[in-house]
Amino acid sequence: MHTKSRLLTILASTLTLAFLLTASRAAAFCGFYVARADTKLFNRASKVVLVRDQDRTVLTMANDYQGDPKEFAIVIPVPTFIEREQIHVANSALVDHLDAYTAPRLVEYYDENPCMPVRAMEMVAAQAPAAAGGARDAAKRLGVTIEAEYTVGEYDILILSAKESSGLETWLRDNGYRIPEGATQVLGSYLKQGMRFFVAKVNLEEQSKLGFSFLRPLQVAYESEKFMLPIRLGTVNADGPQDLFVFALTKQGRIETTNYRTVRLPEGMDIPLFVKDEFADFYKALFAKQVEREQMKAVFLEYAWDMGWCDPCAADPLSPAELKELGVFWLDNTPQPGAPTPLPRTILPGPQAQNVFVTRLHLRYDAEHFPEDL
Repeated sequence: MHTKSRLLTILASTLTLAFLLTASRAAAFCGFYVARADTKLFNRASKVVLVRDQDRTVLTMANDYQGDPKEFAIVIPVPTFIEREQIHVANSALVDHLDAYTAPRLVEYYDENPCMPVRAMEMVAAQAPAAAGGARDAAKRLGVTIEAEYTVGEYDILILSAKESSGLETWLRDNGYRIPEGATQVLGSYLKQGMRFFVAKVNLEEQSKLGFSFLRPLQVAYESEKFMLPIRLGTVNADGPQDLFVFALTKQGRIETTNYRTVRLPEGMDIPLFVKDEFADFYKALFAKQVEREQMKAVFLEYAWDMGWCDPCAADPLSPAELKELGVFWLDNTPQPGAPTPLPRTILPGPQAQNVFVTRLHLRYDAEHFPEDL
C-alpha cells in the first residue's frame, strides 16, 4: 500500500449488516429474507463502484440526476491521462444489482418444527432488478490544454489539463459549464497534485440514436499508485448534505478510508415485530442517528463479504460476466493448459464464492465535515 493512498485494504475481515426479526429467541439458523434498505431510500444519493487491484482502478459512476439531459455535465479529477479505450458506458442494472446484493437487510428467523422430516433447504433470492480548433486556441490562451476529445455512447468527453485554476474555471464557464463560486480553490488543489480533469456532457443526438431516456453510468479505467476517490467538487454547489455509496470490489479484504474513521453500523440486533412493515423508515432513522452520533465525520461500513452466497442473501450474487462488466479484470475462468481435472464434489445451491471481495461504504457528507477526498 502506497503512502499516497487515501483508501486502505484490510485483509480477512467480514461483515453483513442484518437485523433479526424475532417473536422469541431462535436457536436454529433457519430463516428468510424479509426486506432490504437499498440506495433508493436516500435522496441525492450517488453510487460509485470502485474496482482496485495493485495500481489498477476501474471507476463506475452512477448518479441520481433527474433534470434535462442537455443541462447535465460532470467534471472529475483523474490522476493520469485517459485514453479512449479506457472509457466505457456501463449498464445501470449492474450497479443496481450490486446495490441490492449488499443492501442492509431485515431477516426473520424461526424455530423449525422438530417433528417435521429433515429436508434440504431451498435458497431463494430476490432478482435484481466537441471542441473545434478555435476552442483549442482559446483554451491555450487561458493555460488550458485539451489533451483529448472522445464521444463514448451518449457522452462527449474531454480530457483537460491546466496551468492555473482560474484559467480552467474561466474556460469551463465560457464553454457552458456551470462552475459554482468557490470552485477555484478546489480546482487549484487538484492541479497542484498534477491531476487532469475528465469532463463529460450529454450528446443529445447520440442519446436519441441509442434510444436511452436516462443517463447510463460512466466507467473509467486507469493505473495510478494513488488510491483515492475525489468528492470535494461535488460539495461546492450542494444545497445540503449528500449521500454517497461506494461499492469496492477487491481480490481479498475490505477497504477503509485512511483520513476519516470507518465505523461499523449496528448489526445482528433483535428488533420488534412491527419493524417488519416499516423497515425502510426504521433504517433511515437508524442511519441518521449514527451520522449525528459521529458528527457527520465518519464513513460507515454497511457490508463486507466474499462475492458468493450468504444466508440469507438480499439478492443473487453477481455472475462472473457481470463482475467483468463492472471492471473486475482479474477474473478468468479459462482453464490453464496442463491443469489437472478437478475431482467431483458436492454442488451447493447457487454460485460458489468467487475471487472477489465486496465492501459497501455509506457516507453523508458536505464541504464542512468532509474537507478532504476519500
